[in-house]
Amino acid sequence: MGRGAKTEGAGIRRFFTWKRLLGTFFGLCLLTMGAFYIVYLLVPVPSANAQATMQSNVYQYSNGKILARTGEVNREIVGLDKIPDEVEKAFVAAENKTFYQDSGVDFVGTARGLLNTLQGKGKQGGSTITQQYVKNYYLDQDQTVSRKLKELVISLKVDQRMDKDDILAGYMNTSYYGRGAYGIQAAAQAYYGVDAEKLTVSEGAYLAALLQAPNQYDWAIASATGRKLATERWNYVLDNMVEEGWLGRSARAEQKFQVPQKPKAAPGMEGQTGYLVAAAKQELVDQGISEKDIDAGGWTITLNIDEKRQKELVEAVDDQLESRLDREDDAVDATVQAGATSVDPRTGKVVALYGGVGATEHWMSNATRRDYQPASTFKPLVFASALENGAETQDGDEIGLGTIYDGTSRRPVEGSDTPFAPQNEDDRSYGPVTVQEAMNKSINSVFAQMIVDAEPAEVKKTALALGMKDGDGFVEQPAMSLGTMGASTWDMAGVYATLDNHGKKVTPTIVKSAEHKDRTFQRAEPPVGGQVISRESADTVTAALTGVVRNGSGHEASTSAYQAAGKTGTSENNKSAWFAGYTPELTTVVALFGEDADKGRQVTLTGTAGSGRANGGGFPARIWADYTLAALDGGSDARFDLDVAETAPPRSGPTSSPSEEPTESESPSEEPTESESPTEEPTPTRTPSTPTRTPTVPTPTGTPTGDPTDDGGTAGTTGGDDGGGDPTGDPGDGDPGGAGDMKPPQP
Repeated sequence: MGRGAKTEGAGIRRFFTWKRLLGTFFGLCLLTMGAFYIVYLLVPVPSANAQATMQSNVYQYSNGKILARTGEVNREIVGLDKIPDEVEKAFVAAENKTFYQDSGVDFVGTARGLLNTLQGKGKQGGSTITQQYVKNYYLDQDQTVSRKLKELVISLKVDQRMDKDDILAGYMNTSYYGRGAYGIQAAAQAYYGVDAEKLTVSEGAYLAALLQAPNQYDWAIASATGRKLATERWNYVLDNMVEEGWLGRSARAEQKFQVPQKPKAAPGMEGQTGYLVAAAKQELVDQGISEKDIDAGGWTITLNIDEKRQKELVEAVDDQLESRLDREDDAVDATVQAGATSVDPRTGKVVALYGGVGATEHWMSNATRRDYQPASTFKPLVFASALENGAETQDGDEIGLGTIYDGTSRRPVEGSDTPFAPQNEDDRSYGPVTVQEAMNKSINSVFAQMIVDAEPAEVKKTALALGMKDGDGFVEQPAMSLGTMGASTWDMAGVYATLDNHGKKVTPTIVKSAEHKDRTFQRAEPPVGGQVISRESADTVTAALTGVVRNGSGHEASTSAYQAAGKTGTSENNKSAWFAGYTPELTTVVALFGEDADKGRQVTLTGTAGSGRANGGGFPARIWADYTLAALDGGSDARFDLDVAETAPPRSGPTSSPSEEPTESESPSEEPTESESPTEEPTPTRTPSTPTRTPTVPTPTGTPTGDPTDDGGTAGTTGGDDGGGDPTGDPGDGDPGGAGDMKPPQP
């Protein structure tokens, strides 16, 4: 037996000798080379691809009426003689340091790309400038093995036939830089407002860095992470230039990052059109269609935007805000920006959107920007998390509508490692109050304690599940209860629509369909998803918010024409003011932002239209009410179908039984509500028979008295309903205590 095994092993070794293995290897190499040579002969250099003859895109309202046509190519071909030498070298340093020596192909990088494609890992780096030029000019962006093989062969041929400078010029002139800019000349104008020949080394290095991820690295819309990555890429380009001897070390040390100018809308994008097109385009990109493929044209994109409701939202802003502003001669009025998003909570469709005074005048959409705090519109999410997780007070009482909290201003929170003692509006103390009363008046001290009871980490988890986005200012501390993170009206409309939809996740969607003869668009996830919080939790929050509209700071939205729930919010120093509200059929979030665009900073809204504080219960609530009445054709009989959680009686203190629609008795009559403040106009009478738009309130006059509710206040005060003294109790500070490092970056 042993001898037989040895004989068999020796036979195998004789068969697999090193000579045979080497011969097999060389044979395979010859076969591969032969096959590649045949492919090389058979694959011609094609004519320019469809990118060179781009088509228009058609954008339509939900009813099929054309909203806009886009697609004219923003490109002007320039030769290298019009591009500074150091800028040329910046592109080589960024993408392909061996460009001047290689044969046009990076075989190792291409092999890695092929392997990753076969493994389904998507786009990978490794292409030379020549390969990228071939892909831009001759081929398409598909990630397939056949396309990569063609790219390899054509790149070799192009490198043999064209001068390196011509290849580099072709690459710089065909690449997409974002902002609809194709080519270095269009990019120089789009980002720095100069011709390509005027670009500096620093500016050229940024444009070269931008090619890796145009959307992510565009400074105007980039997140904090995106800006960090763009800066790192910019430094990488300059360091490579030094390494290659194209930039002196002393010149490198002198380079400072040049922040690009803000984007400008293309012609034809006036009014709300540019905002709607931009939102639709961004949604398609988020769903996996590249920006370059969209700009190549040939798409028919139908939006969920209801033409009638869109018009009504614009008219509501014009009637309730713009008609009262003096943008020409009043310094405060000139800084006021309005934004709004309206969603059908049953379908997730964005039926109307307001991005600002006009996309050609203020390009950044106020509907989708996330650089302002949502303030007290976040407080219902604290309550929702407490309900969802069965949280209890420090005394062991289950948290519900009737739970008693201490509403004393500057009361230090209990049970937190992070000290926090927020000041209530006007430093008013309320003593023992129910959660319903605290929601009506947006009492800071109550929700600061509630978030500790519910645990900040759990509250953040609930907020993200409901639809908020994570970010640098979303820090798990008690001050988070005052809405100190950044959010957009789009985000908050999704959150409140989810509450409106009994806890089933609603993701706002503006694209109804996108059709193209060569491509298909399929949404990754449905706009309406599964249950993210229980129906009982969501409905209990809704019950609380009907009280805010009936008896609290949201009374401007109250009418017999429809049933509504909502929450006001006014951020620190009155830099933003919000009203987030819904009926059983429609969810809409309206916000005002104070923006000094010239200085790139947030400013106070106090003094808007000659009044005191432009709080959430004022202009935003009135815009919301005017629009909602018209959008519902003068009113609706629909009522909330609520499954409200019952709360066990508290162990001590006064009790209050929750109900679906809190009554006036829940708001102490001896404590004036916002309607009693002379800074606020009387509530307009809205009935189904009078849906027309006429000025519903007189121009505000008088001096504010300092209303104790969520959005009252004294003219000139710095603290909003979320603002209110730090833990040391310094009055009038206006800075949420403990949140000094939680403010979102200024625009």
